[in-house]
Amino acid sequence: MYSMKCVKGDNFSQGNLIPFGNIELSPSAGVLNYGQGLFEGLKAYRKEDGHIQLFRPAENALRLKMGAERMCMPSPTVEQFIHAVKQTVLANKRWVPPTGKGALYLRPLLIGSGAILGLAPAPEYTFLVYASPVGNYHKGQEALDLLVEDKINRATRGGTGGVKSITNYAPVFLAQARAKAKGFADVIFLDSKSGKYIEEVSACNIFIVKGKVISTPAIEQGTVLPGVTRKSIMEIAITYGYKVEERRIRVKDLLRADEAFCTGTAVVVIPIGSVEYHGRSVIYKTGNETVCQALYETLVGIQTGRIEEEMGWTVEVC
Repeated sequence: MYSMKCVKGDNFSQGNLIPFGNIELSPSAGVLNYGQGLFEGLKAYRKEDGHIQLFRPAENALRLKMGAERMCMPSPTVEQFIHAVKQTVLANKRWVPPTGKGALYLRPLLIGSGAILGLAPAPEYTFLVYASPVGNYHKGQEALDLLVEDKINRATRGGTGGVKSITNYAPVFLAQARAKAKGFADVIFLDSKSGKYIEEVSACNIFIVKGKVISTPAIEQGTVLPGVTRKSIMEIAITYGYKVEERRIRVKDLLRADEAFCTGTAVVVIPIGSVEYHGRSVIYKTGNETVCQALYETLVGIQTGRIEEEMGWTVEVC
């Protein structure tokens, strides 16, 4: 794994590769006591010719930088971020699965590692990148059955819902566990102010399709994460001739949609089979002839090098 440190008020300098293993932290580390931490997620893919490439790593670096500003943390430059990710991939390249069999998932972490007992930013920060081979987040391309959560909120305006803070995730566990106990795969969270608009699934963005219009919740409220896969799917959909909207989406719009799907680094693009809200269940179109499937195949084709792209989205590692 790759490690790089920085003291408060300074900039990150050159890091280095170290064996994967436990890290030592003070019990009063800022990340342990006050949740001062961020993480990213991206993948390295093996192409059919054996070469390995990354998908839009600069977008992850920029999102980390944005999150670091919100959390009062220094952050690596885009160049440092990409260098660290590349070095981690090279050190673990034997774990990159063959084409079509999965990917090497990379987890960059930025944490307040310095000891601080008072409520304040940590005096020292650590940037880490480690990796793990992964298959599909959900088995095959099975459609998800989701429950609309109307009592527990994921994010509030002015909070950290729009950045990839480590504090965003544990609060979804209760709603997620309750939904899974009822047979659902996950939950869709609503806005905390009115409870009328959909925002995100636990760890991925959501889209709906109605005719030739594809819609996804807007990020302007600061409660929806600006996903890299989300952004990519929007750009691909436009080239296919769809009208793409970023807007506030009412629950009733979700229930009237022809299709719905989720996007994220882990899930990639996965269809939603059904949604339940206040006892009412709606079933969506899924399968080979859907918008979701077409977008999935194009995105995965680009990520794995089967489809040539001219947008500069892929970065070759070796």
